[in-house]
Amino acid sequence: MNYTGDVAVEEVWKILAENEKAILVDVRTQAEWAFVGLCDLSQMNKTPLLLSWQIFPQMNINGDFVRTIVDMDIPKDSPLYFLCRSGVRSKAAASAMMAEGYSQCFNILEGFEGDRDAAGHRGTCGGWKAAGLPWTQS
Repeated sequence: MNYTGDVAVEEVWKILAENEKAILVDVRTQAEWAFVGLCDLSQMNKTPLLLSWQIFPQMNINGDFVRTIVDMDIPKDSPLYFLCRSGVRSKAAASAMMAEGYSQCFNILEGFEGDRDAAGHRGTCGGWKAAGLPWTQS
């Protein structure tokens, strides 16, 4: 996979706050957004771009993913920070956008929920939630 690099959630928060061109692209599924939660960027007057890399429940790759971002006329030099549950789908999404000519495509390390803890639960060991960054749940 070819993408710009990996960035920790705390660093992404700082970059999103300081760089108005920086965009958080949440590539999880609608089910994850609804039931697990969403990054809350309201403090910086931003909202994450919600665009699934895979379509639930079959989890097939979203064939419209790249075209949807291209059609939004986001400048190809805009810093794009891709987030998924734990950092796998986001790498694939970042690589796809690099292949489309976007020059700053980053994977967010540990994603929204991070790895499983000793009890097998996510959200306590790494990731956006465990870092205490703002998030909401419906």
